[in-house]
Amino acid sequence: MRRKTFDTLMATAGLVVALVLLVAGALLAWGASFVDGQVHNQLAAQKIYFPPSNSPAIQAPEFAAMHPYAGALMTNGAQAEVYADHFIAVHLAAVAGGRTYAQVSSLAQADPTNTKLQGQVETLFKGTTLRSMLLNAYAFWKVGQIAGLAAVAAFVGAGLMVLLAGLGLWHSRRITPDVELLQRQNARTPATVAS
Repeated sequence: MRRKTFDTLMATAGLVVALVLLVAGALLAWGASFVDGQVHNQLAAQKIYFPPSNSPAIQAPEFAAMHPYAGALMTNGAQAEVYADHFIAVHLAAVAGGRTYAQVSSLAQADPTNTKLQGQVETLFKGTTLRSMLLNAYAFWKVGQIAGLAAVAAFVGAGLMVLLAGLGLWHSRRITPDVELLQRQNARTPATVAS
């Protein structure tokens, strides 16, 4: 195979890869934007506010992660995770001595007349449900963040492939047409690159 043909084929392949990366980057960027918008709109619609910084509800050390968001409206996945894991989870642990909804529900089913257990079941169910929804919002948001990073990587890769393809095309124009790809050159053979 001629070196010129090889360079042209590789440069063309590089341009195809660059095009694929550009399309992938555009789709990933759109996905990241879509996820971010959906999470923002859905959380903002719930009107969940973090307690203000002077609130006794977040003064204990176990609520330290809440302080950066004090008084703010919950609008993103990072906030949803903090609220779920450092506010709701702490309160749920105090409801029934650290027992989970499933554990307390089993006890309540065994003793249906125990109103304290029935109340704990109701509280744990509601709290666990809200916590799981917030953690789902966090997970969805995190996937969007990863898609955004992947979009940047795809765009950088596309730019690199365009650069390499351009260099390949430039080289294919400088090489003489009769040079073979794996041709051995003798030390006395004239240079094969046009000057």
